Parts: sequence; C-alpha cells; structure tokens
Amino acid sequence: MAGDARARETLCALRQTIARLEGRAPDRVETPVSTAGKPQARFGEGPKAAPPLLSLGHTALDEALQGGLPLDALVELRGNELRDAGAVSGFAMALCACLGAADARRLCLWIGEPVVAMEAGLPHVEGLGDHGLSPVGLLYAAPKKIDEALWLAEAALASRAFAAVLLEVRGNPARFGLTESRRLSLKARAAGRPIFVLRQAGEEEASSAALRLHIRPAPAGLRFLSDGKPLPGSLGYPRFQLAVEKSRLPVLTDFLLEWNPHARQFRPADAVRPAALPPGTAAHPVAAFSASADRPDRAQPLGHVVAFNRAS
Repeated sequence: MAGDARARETLCALRQTIARLEGRAPDRVETPVSTAGKPQARFGEGPKAAPPLLSLGHTALDEALQGGLPLDALVELRGNELRDAGAVSGFAMALCACLGAADARRLCLWIGEPVVAMEAGLPHVEGLGDHGLSPVGLLYAAPKKIDEALWLAEAALASRAFAAVLLEVRGNPARFGLTESRRLSLKARAAGRPIFVLRQAGEEEASSAALRLHIRPAPAGLRFLSDGKPLPGSLGYPRFQLAVEKSRLPVLTDFLLEWNPHARQFRPADAVRPAALPPGTAAHPVAAFSASADRPDRAQPLGHVVAFNRAS
C-alpha cells in the first residue's frame, strides 16, 4: 500500500510539472492518501497565487478566456495578410496602453520585422499618442535576423525591465518553431511578464502560446456628438474583429471590440451602423462642377463592336 501511494504521488508530480512546462492548467489529480488516513502533501510549496489577467472589456470574451488575457505567458496575435498589419499592430498597441495605465512600468519593447516595416511602415509618434499610448513608453528595435530578434526577446524578458515585449515576425519562419516558442513561454512565466507575438501574414502552427487570437480589421462606427447623437458620415473609434483560435476552452464565435484611446479601454462595439444613402448620393455632398464647354459631360454609348476588319 505504501508503495502504491508513493507511485501515485510521483505520477501527480510529473503531471503537474509537464502542465507547467506546456503553459496549461494542471490536471486535477486526487491527493494520495497514506495508510494512516492522512493526506500527503502535493507537489510544490503550497497554493500559488492566481496568474495576472487583463480584462478586455467584453463579458463573453473575458469568460471565454477564463478571466482575461494572461499577463505571464506567450500570447500570439495573428493576421491573415500583410495588409492587416495595421489591425494586428493597433490591437497590440492598445494592449500596451492598457498595461501602461494599470502599471507603473509603462515601458514596452517592440521588436519589429524589417520586411513588415517596409510594407506597412514604422510606428508614428503622433499616431501612437492618438491611439492612447505615450510615445516615451515605447522602445522600437529592428534586428535584421530572426535569431537576433529571439535573443533580444529573451534578454528583455529576463531583465524584467519592460511591462510587455512585442515580437513581430512575418509568416512562419523556420527558425521560430515549437522549441523557440516554448523557451519564450518559459521565460515569460518566470519573469511574470507577457510577450505578444505579432505574426503578420502567417498561418496557424503548433506553438506553446497560452492564447492565440486572430485579428482582422472591422469597419469603424459613427462618431457621437456631445448631445449623444451620431454624426452621419463620420468615423468613430477603431474596431477589431477577434477570433479565439487557441485557448483552454473552445470558442466558436467571433467578437467585435472597439478601442477607446481616451479612456484606454476596450468595449463591445455598438450595433449602430451608418444609414444607407439613397442611390447616387455622396456621403459628403458638395457643389457640383460646371459642365464642360468643349466636350460632352459624360461618355457617349459605344456603337456596334466588330471583331474583324471589313473585307470591303
């Protein structure tokens, strides 16, 4: 009987160790009971504190994420195409703004991808300020190789000098696979800091990310006036369409979030949509130009189209 209890205790310890390495919740295993009827101690040193979470302001989404975004793990933000890089980067910058508002350590590190910068551009100081993130709270680095980017990300996590680390990659590079993602995940858990992997124009692949979100741009709503009425033809706050691709709980629905840069918080996007305009009506009508004096004001209809030259 004593040998069976020791074997069960060893098996329980191994299961919990593997669960921590993979970044998931430990399996619930019954506590081994000794022959004297007293419960033996579990593996580890007593109960651990709950992991830090960041609420995204959407009740259904926070419940699906079991409280919010984990802040001591690797979180992947993926975009389908390179033209969606603005949405993926904008969502990541919004997360950094939330961390800056809630944490005295406002400094974040963005490790950029040179190819993405050539296509989508570099961060703009005034744009960061309008998005709710202080430009002095962001450091931008542009290593030339993925090996250098991975080394910089690990060093930044180990230093614990940043509230968050952003690692931007293009596609699915061969030198950034399951082994490298697991090492980053362990570094993030040990440091108690999040690392957001911005996978631009990439596909789903096996990784040790605790959470993977598929980010897509969404049409902005209307801007509201001081009296609460919507302004027709205006553009409101940026919106993001999220799909949870990897999490502890299966999520089959998409979520629409709106980012308020002034309050530095997300909220569920309102169902307000711009009213449909009558046919032929511009969104911002202006005075029409005068008709041309020496040519017709519109194209004339074409005559009969002949495929071949006439024989005579």
